[in-house]
Formats: sequence, C-alpha cells, structure tokens
Amino acid sequence: MNAFQGPIDLTRDDVKRGMADQSFLLVDVREPHEFAMGHIPGAVSHPLSTFDPASLPEGRRIVFSCAAGVRSVRAMELAQAAGRDVREHYKGGFKDWAAAGEPVQR
Repeated sequence: MNAFQGPIDLTRDDVKRGMADQSFLLVDVREPHEFAMGHIPGAVSHPLSTFDPASLPEGRRIVFSCAAGVRSVRAMELAQAAGRDVREHYKGGFKDWAAAGEPVQR
C-alpha cells in the first residue's frame, strides 16, 4: 500500500456483534498493565510499544482497539505499512466499553 487508508470507525454495537459471531479478532494495543487491569472479553493483547504487524494472524479480519481510539489508528498505520489490509478500529475503545457498563475481563 502506498498511502495510509483512513480508519473505519466501529461502534460499541459493531464490536459486540463481531465478538458474538466471531467475525473478527479484536486486537487490543494498550500496554500489558492496562490490558491486565481490564479488557474486552475475547480481545488479544498486542501492545503498541512492541507491535509487530507480522505477529498478527493471517486470514482473520483484524479490528484494533485501545483506550480511546488513538493508538489503534497508529497500529493500523503500522500494519498497513507492513502490507496488511487492516482498516477497522473501535473508535471509542476500552473507555467507551467500560463506561457503558459492558462486561470487562481481568
């Protein structure tokens, strides 16, 4: 890819549907201590500080998540620069999820 393809912003409902039907893998790019304090059930941890796009599974629809939607866009840029077609992220991130009273895994 030559240029960054802008993000597709997913809502909390989009994430809930995708997690329920397992249509994508939610990749949380917050740091390990943040993930340990609480994360969206089913999310996998790939911290931005050590992010390696090659470690993302092939053949799965990837959706990034972070605390509030900033680091997830950065992870998307890195993934695209490495040739991955990843454009979706949870815009509200974990803060939106937790504030809405959704279940949190610790």
